[in-house]
Amino acid sequence: MNSALPKVLQPLAGRPLLGHVLAAARALEPAAVHVVYGHGGEQVQTALGAELAVVAPRSSWVLQAEQKGTGHAMQQALPALHDDEIVLVLYGDVPLVQPETLRALVALAGPKSLGLLTVELPDPTGYGRIVRDARGKVLRIVEQKDANARERRIREGNTGIMAVPVKRLRGWLGKLRNANAQGEYYLTDIIAMAVKDKIKVAPLAAPTVAEVLGINDRIQLAEVEAELRGACARALLKAGVTLADPARVDVRGELVVGRDVFIDINAVFEGRVVLGDGVIVGPGCVLRDCEIAAGVRLNAYCVIEGATVGAGAIIGPFARLRPGAALGPDVHIGNFVEIKNSTMGAGAKANHLAYVGDASVGPRANIGAGTIVANYDGANKHHTVIGADAHTGSNSVLVAPVSVGDGATVGAGSTITKDVPAGTLAVARGKQVAIAGWKRPVKSGGRRAAKP
Repeated sequence: MNSALPKVLQPLAGRPLLGHVLAAARALEPAAVHVVYGHGGEQVQTALGAELAVVAPRSSWVLQAEQKGTGHAMQQALPALHDDEIVLVLYGDVPLVQPETLRALVALAGPKSLGLLTVELPDPTGYGRIVRDARGKVLRIVEQKDANARERRIREGNTGIMAVPVKRLRGWLGKLRNANAQGEYYLTDIIAMAVKDKIKVAPLAAPTVAEVLGINDRIQLAEVEAELRGACARALLKAGVTLADPARVDVRGELVVGRDVFIDINAVFEGRVVLGDGVIVGPGCVLRDCEIAAGVRLNAYCVIEGATVGAGAIIGPFARLRPGAALGPDVHIGNFVEIKNSTMGAGAKANHLAYVGDASVGPRANIGAGTIVANYDGANKHHTVIGADAHTGSNSVLVAPVSVGDGATVGAGSTITKDVPAGTLAVARGKQVAIAGWKRPVKSGGRRAAKP
């Protein structure tokens, strides 16, 4: 990957590759999950330790100090496995495998059978080949570097994913040898051992090639990203969402949608995002861990994180809602307005160039252009209350903690440091002075600068 980040931590749709695999494993409700790690193990454990802990009742990290092949990796995990279990072998760089496929594979395995996931490939170069007899029975797997010319023409490839009875696996792993082109202990060699021991090898064809694609470089990572993006787009379309361009929407988490949602180009969704019925998401919007109620219109290039937006609100363009922003129904937030850790009552407006932080804004209040709620004194944050139907004039500053009462008005250009009673007009600005006969200074070097 040419990266300081271990391969299994490379992001795919905003989540580490291994995170996708753990999610698939968790969907099966396993008794145990064991992650065999080598390079970058400390980083991997730091990034995904908490996630692994909730995947299964028994979870562990297993060190493979030397990378001697897939069979060697499984040997390291053997002490953690129980003889009465079926072990499902997954790979941290095969992130798109689906729980439905894995359930079907596990169902093929038992005390006297193992399940093997295969895939039909137009070009199987690099894959181990599934060797069958004349009746179609699986005999063995041969790796690309060890295959002869006839075997290399086989198009059925090995995905590496298999479900195996642990009691049988324990004996087979002890017989592995590394007499092959790569000098490694291949887990795939157990297939021929199973056939010899008259254990049924039950193959299952992967539904799609995309589901079992492995990632070894950034080109393949980009290809898998495109596959996942396409799958998300298709799911949204089936759910009734209109996408301006299905190739230009990025879902990097969970997107829950209502009916008749429209999403324009280059929108990005991260974490868990909920869109109610009839929501319109404009081009270039970024939504992260937020909930947007029915009928909301998000104009172009809004950034919304950790916020809730009430029904019928109009946001943007170029607006930012930060964590803790809670907007009521029919709120209007215009261009270059930022809301942070604040509530906006029904019908409140902040249409131009404003900052509202750590504030409670009442229904129908109007925040004028250039209004700033100065919530930070350099050490602590303070709260501001703006009452129902209150208006703040353009270019005003409310220095927290301060309260503007219901129906009060703040004159343009005012700096408010004291509470404004309900229904009053507050004006706090310097007295305007006009100086007669004053002349603007000019540069020196020919004429003297004028003096007032």
